[in-house]
Order: sequence, then structure tokens, then C-alpha cells
Amino acid sequence: MLPLVKTSIPAKELLMPRLEEILYSGYIAQGDAVEEFERKFEKYIGSGNTLSLNSGTAALHIALILAGVKEGDEVISTALTAEPTNTSIKSVGAKIRYADVDFETGNISPDSIEKNINEKTKAIIVVDYAGIPVDVKRIKEISEKYNIPVIEDAAHALGAKFNGKKTGNHFPFTIYSFQAIKHLTTIDGGALQILDNDLYEKGKIIRWFGLDKKLSRMDNNITMQGYKYHMNNVNATVGLVQLENIEELVQKYIDNGRYLDENLKDVQGVETIKYYPNTEASYWLYTLKVVNRDRFIKKMAENGIMASELHKRNDLHTFLNDFNSELPNLNQFYSKMVHLPCGWWVSKEDCDKMISLIKQGW
Repeated sequence: MLPLVKTSIPAKELLMPRLEEILYSGYIAQGDAVEEFERKFEKYIGSGNTLSLNSGTAALHIALILAGVKEGDEVISTALTAEPTNTSIKSVGAKIRYADVDFETGNISPDSIEKNINEKTKAIIVVDYAGIPVDVKRIKEISEKYNIPVIEDAAHALGAKFNGKKTGNHFPFTIYSFQAIKHLTTIDGGALQILDNDLYEKGKIIRWFGLDKKLSRMDNNITMQGYKYHMNNVNATVGLVQLENIEELVQKYIDNGRYLDENLKDVQGVETIKYYPNTEASYWLYTLKVVNRDRFIKKMAENGIMASELHKRNDLHTFLNDFNSELPNLNQFYSKMVHLPCGWWVSKEDCDKMISLIKQGW
């Protein structure tokens, strides 16, 4: 079975000597390797400050704190995402107000964002779902108009671009996941890309119990709630080895995604994604809208290819449904949405097989 997702681990001869060196160095906690990973990740993104963390969920939590979201506030978000996007809002005591999606992309609709803004709205979370960039231009305009900060959840979208610049360059806060099956993995981990230097320094304190690592324990004075959210040298070392080949790795996803786009755009029973102007997807998954999705998934499985909608709509979770929002576009999109594999493990022959099967009908 061609899997939907697969972990990319560097070759043994590249990774193991580096891991052995760090494991037996006498210091495996947060140290020089973490610092090096952060600086090299910043260089890859091309802007901002990288706060490395033990998960993308920790990145979301800290972003909400830095954005000033508090108990009783509201955060506008999308129901089409992995659950941590929205459980993080609950972790700061805020309520989730869902905006609808754009039927063309499945990403959060700028028009719906604007309609849902009220006096309690303190932040907007947008998700580049499956590696498809959001409508950055419109969302930035709304953010500036209402003076509400945007947190970009780019867990699926490492290397995706708007106006030639990667995710991480466009909003005050951008979160990444380095969990096992993402474009880049540190086995488990994440990062928060922060554009503001002062907020970055505050973020460093929050990720380490509220302690300032520049001072000794005896000289510290905790003034805010902090957490144990830091990355360690072992995870950072895996990330450093991954970064050496990251452009080539992400490009494999992109090449496969574009090849599928080109060959499926006029096929009966299929709608390909219409991307926003000046955006480039990084295709963590290949997304299609199909008729008779269950039959489509069954046919793919019978021919050795995994296809799936993958994520449960978050508004179907009782804990994550604060306002019973009506989401007609999401209803329509979600009934048709399906993902196919298109990552580094997918060959051109695999793509051709998927294209042939889809053109045969189901």
C-alpha cells in the first residue's frame, strides 16, 4: 500500500555519527545544537526569529500568549485542521469562533473572518491546510484594518510561498510542526517563527518555566507563567541533518503535486484546488474534491494506494464547538475532500498510476 504519509529520516551514515557525538557529549538538553538549529532554520525561512520547541502545539500556545489572548477572549479559527490548532485556544481559556472556508481551497475564508470579528476577538488563526497557502493578501488587510494579530499555522506548509517568500515571512507569528510525518522532522518538535525581536525574547522566557536563561537561577525572578516547552540537543541534531537537504526534500512534494495538478485538472468527477494568486503550495498532502468519495477511497485502496480525508472537522468535537457556527462552505468542501500521497516516497510511476485510476472512474 502506498502510504498517505511517511517519515523521512536521513541516511544512517549521515545521521548516526552526529547523533552519537551529541549523545555522548555530556550535554543533551537545550544547548548549542538548539541554538544552531534555530539560526539555520531562520536562514531557510529568510526572516524573523526561530523559537524552537518540543511541539507545534507548544508553538501555538506561546503564540496565543504573545498575541495577548486571555480567558474569555475569542479567537477566530477554522474547523478544517488538526485538533491542536483549536485545543491550543482552549489552553489559554479563550473561545473558538469558527470562520467558514473558501470552497475553492478549503482554507479559511477572509470574508467569513471579517463577518465574525467582534469586540471580543483578540487573534485570528489561519491554517495552510495540507500545504495550500491561505489568502495572505486579504487576511493581512483584515488584520491591519481591525488591528488583530494573525497566527499562521504552517504545520503542513513548510516551504510554501506567497510572493516568492516562504511561510514565516508574512504574519507576526508562524508555527511549524516537526512531528514524525511532517516535511522536516526532529522526531518530535516544533517552532514558532516570531517577527518582533522583543516578543521573541519574551517567548524564550515562556518556553523555560518563566526563567531567563541569560541569568543564573539565583538571579532570576519569575514574573509570568512559563512552561517546559524547549527543544533539546538530540532533537535539534536530527533537525540540523534534515536541514542540509530540506530544499530538495520539499521540492519532491512540490514536483509531485504540480504533476498531479496538471494531469487531473480536466478529469470528470474531480475538482483540483484553485490556488490564490502569487502562492505556491508545498503539498504536504495532495488535495482533491471528488464525487462519491467513499467509492473513490475504496477504489484507491483496492489498487494499493491510500486515500483519506485524514482530519475530523473540529466543530464535530463537543469540546471545540463553542458557538455551533453554521459553515455551509465547509459542509460542501468536506463532503468532497480527499487526500492522496505526493511526498518524497512517491515516484512518477506512482503518480501515473493514480492518474490512470482516477481517469478510469470509480
